Amino acid sequence: MKRRTFLATTGAATIGTLAAPTLLSAQGAPLKVGTYGGYFEDSFKTHIFPEFTKATGIEVESIAEPTGEAWLVQLQQAARAGQAPADVSMIAQVARLRGEQAKLWAPLDQAAMPETKSLPDFFQHSYDDGQMYGTGAVSWYVSLVTNTDVYTDAPASWMALWDSANADKLGLLALASNSFLLEITATTYFDGTDILATEEGVLQVMAKLAEVKPNVRLWYRDEGQFQQALETGEIPMGQYYHDVTGLAAADGKPVRSTFPKEGAVLDSGSWVVSSASKQIEQSQVFINYMAQPSVQATLSRFVGTAPTVPRELTDLTDEEFAAVSSDIAPILPRYDLYVDRADWVNQKWSELVTG
Repeated sequence: MKRRTFLATTGAATIGTLAAPTLLSAQGAPLKVGTYGGYFEDSFKTHIFPEFTKATGIEVESIAEPTGEAWLVQLQQAARAGQAPADVSMIAQVARLRGEQAKLWAPLDQAAMPETKSLPDFFQHSYDDGQMYGTGAVSWYVSLVTNTDVYTDAPASWMALWDSANADKLGLLALASNSFLLEITATTYFDGTDILATEEGVLQVMAKLAEVKPNVRLWYRDEGQFQQALETGEIPMGQYYHDVTGLAAADGKPVRSTFPKEGAVLDSGSWVVSSASKQIEQSQVFINYMAQPSVQATLSRFVGTAPTVPRELTDLTDEEFAAVSSDIAPILPRYDLYVDRADWVNQKWSELVTG
């Protein structure tokens, strides 16, 4: 989430009220809600938490989480001691799945969270027995980006990454688990990500992806490094975050973000509740509140995230929606691949793709 430091926030949000059980208000300790730190936490403290308290009477204590899986480890260790560093946490998808395997997340009552029924199926998380334990919290897109001084016309397809005319011009994310280039390749050349269900299929996709290597100038981990190279034209094409690229373009930089015809990658964080939490009901009120279309629209306007609910439920203008999202069906990451076969994928990735 370092990319969120590129975002700027202005104005004040007005969020619709929620018919929430006020009997939960301010009884005992405040609800501890964990979000990514820095800009992200500041935005929630400014635009979300105060309005939630006004609507429900439930006080919030903001908790700044470390990124990556460090927070998952802290939650696991604390839960074994019967403690919850946060009641509700925003969690990355691979960490969410690892927590699911460990039964770390408290089961939730969807009947108490009617707003969550508007979320797409991929933003409703359940255990194997069908018991819900989490929902999509925020989402963002990884898209195809270009320098407009170098490329007058926007590319229409991810196939541009393989075009020999783009030799030594690409900047691509360095890891299988955050670039989602396997999913991009599978969607572009293999009719979807189902091929990634087997190791044989993954190797087929990696072989096709390896064909981009002559075009890659930089496999990047430092997002700022690539953004600067994109803006100067040194590395005029690659993959990057749609919202950040749009902000750079609005600031006069010669860059554009394109949603290819195959779709851009929709990455996300989810809300989960620690099994050690003593505030399950309050947590459910919070998750239900966050699923409201009006709240998702506020997040789009002031935090820069794509709405997790269908566009037509929000009041986002065409311009506001385009700044954070697209009507083109997204490419959904196969997060299970980076949980169930993580070591194998990383080894083969180094051998066949980035090596």
